[in-house]
Amino acid sequence: MTTVTSPLAGQAIGLANVPDPVFSGAMVGPGTAIDPVREPGEAVSPIDGVVVSMHPHAFVVLDGDGHGVLTHLGIDTVQLNGEGFELLVNKGDTVKRGQPVVKWDPSAVEAAGKSPICPIVALEAAPEQLSEVAESGSLAAGDTLFTWK
Repeated sequence: MTTVTSPLAGQAIGLANVPDPVFSGAMVGPGTAIDPVREPGEAVSPIDGVVVSMHPHAFVVLDGDGHGVLTHLGIDTVQLNGEGFELLVNKGDTVKRGQPVVKWDPSAVEAAGKSPICPIVALEAAPEQLSEVAESGSLAAGDTLFTWK
């Protein structure tokens, strides 16, 4: 079982409220989403594992059980071409839960006309594999988002 913790502080809003049908329809996978606090900060790793995909706006960490967790910083933020994002680790790096991965500023993303909402998705998981999914309430980085069986 993998416990996935929040990479960010903010409000849990659930995937259904993400302003992107690919995420809200759980086409990428099940999970939840966070409306982040509007201040510069760091997105941290939600699990222990290896960074298997690394972009300024999104990263995937794969744990020892083969569970890949996608953290997507904002919606349509790929269009910002990395502006406002600073990578703190590289693809292939081993990271610990809570380790800073990307520095970014949700308010700058919003100022650029993009949604700062962050989907956190269990890749290649079935919805019934997730339990205790945080769909509402205030979160600190490191709080449990869901468990993956």
